[in-house]
Amino acid sequence: MGFRSGLRRFLRWSDDQARAVGLTGAQHQLLLAIRGHGGPPSIGDVAEHLMLRHHSAVELVDRAARAGLIERVADEEDHRVVRLRLTTDGEAKLVALAEAHLEELSRLRSRLDPIWAGLPTTDS
Repeated sequence: MGFRSGLRRFLRWSDDQARAVGLTGAQHQLLLAIRGHGGPPSIGDVAEHLMLRHHSAVELVDRAARAGLIERVADEEDHRVVRLRLTTDGEAKLVALAEAHLEELSRLRSRLDPIWAGLPTTDS
């Protein structure tokens, strides 16, 4: 299995898993970006992380908020800034997907280790 082919297969599998819990692949990535930010991110933070234009991120956030996956909250210091937070439902869907993804990555580990070993390191 070539690296690109394997990566495409994993991403397709991941999208299928997201659909199985009622999410799109983009919503899954949005939830991961919010959870992994280290604090409630702004829409700009999420757009940068997902490599989206700001207006595309706003549309994705709007759909996720309508679906009850996330909520907008005012920044405590600057009320002009909108922050994003997972709802209980969004967190539950992310937890369900994380279990499946960790299991799949564990299954694929023996195929991935030789690929990672061949990549250059950034340690200098």
